Amino acid sequence: MNAAQYGIIGWPLGHSKSPLLHNWGLKAAGLPGTYAAWPTEPKKLKAFVAEVRARRIKGVSVTIPHKVAVIPLLDAITDRAKAVGAVNTLFWRDGRIMGDNTDVAGVAAPLEAHRDRLGPALVLGAGGAARAACAALRGLGVTDLRVSARRLAKAEQLTADFAARAVDWDGRAQSAWGLVLNATPLGLQGENEALSPWPDDAGNMALAFDLVYNPVRTRFLAQAEASGATIISGLSMFLQQGLAQFEIWTGKRLDEQRARQLLLADLLMTGG
Repeated sequence: MNAAQYGIIGWPLGHSKSPLLHNWGLKAAGLPGTYAAWPTEPKKLKAFVAEVRARRIKGVSVTIPHKVAVIPLLDAITDRAKAVGAVNTLFWRDGRIMGDNTDVAGVAAPLEAHRDRLGPALVLGAGGAARAACAALRGLGVTDLRVSARRLAKAEQLTADFAARAVDWDGRAQSAWGLVLNATPLGLQGENEALSPWPDDAGNMALAFDLVYNPVRTRFLAQAEASGATIISGLSMFLQQGLAQFEIWTGKRLDEQRARQLLLADLLMTGG
């Protein structure tokens, strides 16, 4: 049996723990295959999708900044990907390259226990991850949903799709929030690690959720905790969306507890 090929595309990709999770998963499930990191500049995205077709790459994870841009290059997308307007998973169905989105479930699962205090909710960012966050929050019953991004026009485009309201970036910390969710790359390991999407002298939130998972404790989460907020690491979201991807590709569900232990041990060992 030929070993299947899987991998992740994004730009940059130095922070990703997807290869760790999925290579472990393939071995744990007794499946032949390898999962690689494929750093892909935006200008090379079209050529990459052509390569997926030519090499019959079985599954691809899609991350920043390709989650929206990849859609026109695919044969079709699932209903849930259409509802979000972004894709994080590529797979084959009946000879066609399909796009799906497992980020919504990844965002929703860690917030289930906090449903009674999610509003008003503020999503920071306006890319593919922010779209998934808005879809998840609407699914959890949040009625007062706002979006803030450094480019107001982009935030307004997102709010139009989810019947939310845009908040000027400079005024994002001037109101009290039930939830502030970071869907920007600010705080991500690498050149953005020392950055935060939140002003240093601001609190005004009951719950803080950072979709950045590497490092586990971001500057944003440290700020939120210091102000008295309950914090949720992006590791939970990353784990849930990754397990769902693996099931789409292989039909097998991995052991959630073992997968979490694997990721946490690696992040702590590497200083994440």
